[in-house]
Amino acid sequence: MERSILHVDMDAFYASVEQLDNPELRGLPLIVGGTSGRGVVAAASYEVRKFGVRSAMPIGRALALCPQAVCVRPRMKRYQEVSRQIFAIFNEFTPLVQGLSLDEAFLDVTHSRALKGDAVQIARDIKRLIRERTGVTASVGVATNKLVAKIASDLEKPDGLTIVTAERIHAVLDPLPVKRLPGLGRKKGEQVMAAGIATLGELRRASDTQLWPLFGRDTPRMRDRAGGIDDRPVLADWEEKSVSAEETFAEDLRDRARIEAALLQLSDKTASRLRAKGLATSCITVKIRQHDFETQTRQRVFAPPCNDSAVIAEVAMALLRRWLREHPEARLRLLGVGASDLEDLPQGDLFEAAASTESRPLDATVDRIREKFGNLAVTRGSSIRQRS
Repeated sequence: MERSILHVDMDAFYASVEQLDNPELRGLPLIVGGTSGRGVVAAASYEVRKFGVRSAMPIGRALALCPQAVCVRPRMKRYQEVSRQIFAIFNEFTPLVQGLSLDEAFLDVTHSRALKGDAVQIARDIKRLIRERTGVTASVGVATNKLVAKIASDLEKPDGLTIVTAERIHAVLDPLPVKRLPGLGRKKGEQVMAAGIATLGELRRASDTQLWPLFGRDTPRMRDRAGGIDDRPVLADWEEKSVSAEETFAEDLRDRARIEAALLQLSDKTASRLRAKGLATSCITVKIRQHDFETQTRQRVFAPPCNDSAVIAEVAMALLRRWLREHPEARLRLLGVGASDLEDLPQGDLFEAAASTESRPLDATVDRIREKFGNLAVTRGSSIRQRS
């Protein structure tokens, strides 16, 4: 059965919510983000984007491009409230919803077509309900896989609906500039263009001789992606069937030590949350979102199940370092560490690894301190050393 995948992306979400709640901001070049010199743009209205202002840009640079821009501080609780309404709409159509952020998700509606209509009708209904219930708009890409759906959702913004059937993939993708390919990255995109490859069609048809100096062993995958080939499933219920911790960074991280330090802290949070719930895990997932919002996950199953901070950090770090070797120039917007395949905490095993057993008193002490004085009361030395 041919899959039907939607990528729903809200239009300038934070800025749209601000303009919805404050009508005097409508039509103005609006920046949502930190207002200090070190602040960054969290969202940019379409009016200010005409001046070249983009998300994650330093506020100073944004105001240099558009001195008349209006800056407001983010109101995350309000955005989360609207996001919950939007995701409730998604779940009216399918349980297979993979949220990428508050304002973006993949939906697999393959098995919803019998009751809800074809994928295009479902997309139209979702767009209509979002506008009626929240007052903001969404752009939707409809395709047979996640990669093409994501590219499609960005082609007719704002308030767009782009359908790419399997037969039209090459016709739609081939003329697009290579920078449209999620995960390529700005620097790598510049290298590809400098090599004389300007479009996705040219990338798809390029020879190994042309591509190997650019991508090495990743050459076949990049050629497939340029051709719209993607068999990744929609990974539903990241939060409902797992215990996780994630962080969106105020500025993209590219320094490896800082990235690893952030991962160690997230691993510790996830392990602590497992212990608080009396759960153990046998599967760790690392969630990685790059500066262009391309999101990937890496996963590893292990035994026996545990909730030991050191073990979870070791597994997560191995996954991250392998990914970083494949993406040495990556800039990260978000990191997450999730634990799944959960079960009730097992009784102690006399044959457990000594490292796991010895770390339990430390884990328990850290948990007690945080319970009494808050999550910021104590930080593990490993993450501090890594950051230094």
